Amino acid sequence: MEHQLIEVGQNKRTIGHLLLEAGKLQPQDADQIIKAQKEYGLRFGDAAVKLGLVTKEDIVQIVSKQFDYSCLTVGDDSIDSRVITAFHAYGDDVEALRGLRSQLSLRWFAENKSLVLTAPRSGQGTSYTAANLAVLFAQLGQRTLLIDADMRSPAQHELFRIQNRLGLSDLLAKRVDLDVIQPVSKIANLSLLTSGTIPPNPLELLGHSRFEVLIQKLEEQYEVLVIDTPAMLENSDAQAMSAVTKGALLIVSKDNAKIADIEQAKQQILIAGAEPVGVVLNSVNS
Repeated sequence: MEHQLIEVGQNKRTIGHLLLEAGKLQPQDADQIIKAQKEYGLRFGDAAVKLGLVTKEDIVQIVSKQFDYSCLTVGDDSIDSRVITAFHAYGDDVEALRGLRSQLSLRWFAENKSLVLTAPRSGQGTSYTAANLAVLFAQLGQRTLLIDADMRSPAQHELFRIQNRLGLSDLLAKRVDLDVIQPVSKIANLSLLTSGTIPPNPLELLGHSRFEVLIQKLEEQYEVLVIDTPAMLENSDAQAMSAVTKGALLIVSKDNAKIADIEQAKQQILIAGAEPVGVVLNSVNS
């Protein structure tokens, strides 16, 4: 992955200072780097990389701090590496996801706050897309809540390495309050509502007016709600939630999708009185 190394001269907390604070450089390294800067005509970060004192990923992390942009170091196991937007500021996949964020910002979130993500069938990459989109909206500085509403086969707690004892199902059953929402500590502006206890009656919980009331409360606290749901054609959970959010985004795998299934899923969204916001062709089946 190629990264452009940049340095902001007017920022008093320079790359050099931040690298020292992070323990990536020692004070005695500075003279060596400055000498290389002059010899090769490089910026401080580029010279440090050329000398093998730091890596390109180290520089990306430091630049992210300068711009208050939440980005983890590659290899940090506090979040699953499949959440690529938490680790990489560049790359084709990240840019494609950013493009999706831009389209949703213009076409949906300009007037709405919550959106269901679903697929015609399981294994299309809904959870992957939901997790990465939630990180991207948070990186824009928007208060973002990722809701794992798949109370049959939840995945978000595994992607974000967060305990899933109590969550959405427990909220809907009035066993807990909104304190079960957990901040994602290393991603500013991002919180996660896990699926919670696996219930025997997820559809009944979602179909109850409590879900609509809950979404209304959450929309008062957050600017963006990304809702990860089960496959549209395998049960009615996503359809019930679409009736509340009034919009659903379909995720389909380029290797595992049928046109007939996509059309049927779109019809189910329309029957719920919601808008099929779009179809995302995905290459990750998780």
